[in-house]
Amino acid sequence: MKNFGTLLTVLFFLVISCKDGYQGKYLPKSIGAINSLAVVMDQQLWEGPVGDSVRAHFAAPILGLPWEEPLFTINHMPSKVFSGSIRNTRSVLVVDQDSLNIAHIKKDVYAGPQRIAVIKGRTDDEIIQNLDSKADEIIAAFKNLEIKETQKRFLRSLNKEGVLERKFGISLDLPSVYRVGKEEDNFVWIDRQILKGNMNIIAYAMPSDSFTNDSTFVGDIVRMRDSIGKKYIPGPDVPTTYMITEKAFAPYVFPSEVAGKKAAEVKGIWEIHGYPMAGPFITYIINDPENNRKLVLEGFTFAPATEKREYMFELEAILKTLKFKTNKG
Repeated sequence: MKNFGTLLTVLFFLVISCKDGYQGKYLPKSIGAINSLAVVMDQQLWEGPVGDSVRAHFAAPILGLPWEEPLFTINHMPSKVFSGSIRNTRSVLVVDQDSLNIAHIKKDVYAGPQRIAVIKGRTDDEIIQNLDSKADEIIAAFKNLEIKETQKRFLRSLNKEGVLERKFGISLDLPSVYRVGKEEDNFVWIDRQILKGNMNIIAYAMPSDSFTNDSTFVGDIVRMRDSIGKKYIPGPDVPTTYMITEKAFAPYVFPSEVAGKKAAEVKGIWEIHGYPMAGPFITYIINDPENNRKLVLEGFTFAPATEKREYMFELEAILKTLKFKTNKG
C-alpha cells in the first residue's frame, strides 16, 4: 500500500507538470544581449543575395531615430559553429539551402524562452521569397520575445512610487532608477539619468473625443504634443524654449494595442523650440472609453552623440507594462 501511495503521488505530479506545459525535457535559460540575433547560414549564402536579403530585413534601420541604427545586432555563424551553449541564444534565424521549401518559427527548442525561425528553399530565389513573405512575422516574434525579456529584468528592482495610480488609475513596471520629476493635475513626468543625458516618461489624459478626424490625425497629434511641451517641458531658457515635435519630418503613426486597448503608436523626433536640442520619442495614445478619455504615455530620450536604440527599446518595454487599476471618471 505504501508503494501504491507513492505511485499515485508521482502520477499526480506528472499530470500537473503536463498541464503546466512541462514535457519532461529540461531547457536551460536562453542567453543573449537584448536585440541580438544569431543568424545561422553558410558563408556562401551569407555573402550572396540571400545574405543581402537577411540584412535588408533584420538589420533594417529603425524608424524614428535621429540616425540609422539596425533593428537587430546580427551575429552571423555557419551551421557547424551553432553548437554547445550558442544554441541557447534567445533569438535565432536559420537559413539553409535544402530540398525542402519551408518557413516557420519554432519555440523553445534548445532553451527557454527561445524563438528559432527556419527559412529553407531549393534555390536562392526560393529562400529570398520565403524571407520576404515571412520576415514581418518573424521580426514581430523576435521583438515580442525581446520586449518580454526586457520587462522581466525590470522586476529585479521596481519603483514603488504610486503617482500614476493616484493621478490616472494606472501602473507601469518602472525600474527603481526612475524618479518622479514633475507632478501636475493632468501631467506626470518621470525620468532617469544616463551617462550623457536622460530618459523620460510622461503621462497625461486627453478628452475622449480628441482626434475625431482621420484626415487631420497626424497634424492633431503634433499639435497636442507641442501644446503639452510648451506647457510642461521647458528648455534651458524659460519660458522662450520648450519641447515641440521636429518640424522637418512628420512622425510615423501605426495602429497598436496596449493593455488590451486599441491605441496609436507614434514615433518621431522631438526638438527644443529656440535651442539646439533634439532626440527620439515614442508615444502611445490609448483609447480608454471606460474612463471617458484618451490616455497618453510617452517616452523620450536626450543622449547627444550616443546610440539610442536600447534606450528607446527600454522605454517602449516600460510603456507596454501598462495596467489599469481603477476607474477614473
